[in-house]
Amino acid sequence: MLRFGFDIGGTNIAAGIIDEDNRLIAKSSVRFPRGEGTEVVVRACAALYRSIVEQAGRREDEISGVGVAVPGSVDIDNGVVIDAHNLGFHHTPLGALLADALKKPVYLINDADAATLAEQRTGALIGTNTSALITIGTGIGGGLIINGELFRGGRKNGTEPGHMVLRNGGRHCTCGVDGCAETYCSATRLATDGKAFDCSSAKDVIDAAKDGDEKALELFRAYIDDLGSYIASIVNLLDPERIAIGGGVCGAGSFLLDPLQADVERKCFFETCPRIIIASAGNDAGIIGAGLIVG
Repeated sequence: MLRFGFDIGGTNIAAGIIDEDNRLIAKSSVRFPRGEGTEVVVRACAALYRSIVEQAGRREDEISGVGVAVPGSVDIDNGVVIDAHNLGFHHTPLGALLADALKKPVYLINDADAATLAEQRTGALIGTNTSALITIGTGIGGGLIINGELFRGGRKNGTEPGHMVLRNGGRHCTCGVDGCAETYCSATRLATDGKAFDCSSAKDVIDAAKDGDEKALELFRAYIDDLGSYIASIVNLLDPERIAIGGGVCGAGSFLLDPLQADVERKCFFETCPRIIIASAGNDAGIIGAGLIVG
């Protein structure tokens, strides 16, 4: 049987069909109807679902179920989005609403957990028993694989790796706490600090550092130090086999990976340090991971 996955974000709703070999065989996306209410979102998802199935030349009775990835906290047992601020969902029974519209069983998952599952089943973390994905974007997200399974939190609240406190009393985070990892390790940190020397994005800072600009190099080295401390803390806690990182800053390639690996190895407690590699599932990770949670 085929499975269907939605990756609902604040800008777009992406979706696709996953086959028996965990391959994405058809996909499309539509604009997320921001501010138009839950019913409009559900109708948009239903229309996208039927459009993709039809365009793929498949039948709806071939789809065994639907997984939905959302950027927020979810009650997986009851199919409720507890809080997804970018979507305007708060204690929203999205699972039941979509199940009624699609006439299929629906399962919810946090989007970072979905990406982690996709990497473990089809990408950079394949074959690992204990590993982690860290996504570096506007904030910091990610997930954990423990004992070969996606770890969804001891109380099923998921994990929030971006809100580990990296520096007591440090930079103020959007979550309300000071010193969270994402205030030091996200692309936003590079963009914010780069404004002092006319760099408006993380890419601008990295490109200037590559060109030898001293201020950009100083900022980039400080960033590597903070990101290395963060990843080394995860390594020292979990002793993972592998850590994958994703997000736009990974476009820097070896310019990022080589000093980061060296920094983590210097701070790692263990005699050997796991490899840090680039995530490989890409922009489709949320769709694939959502589809993979369908039983």
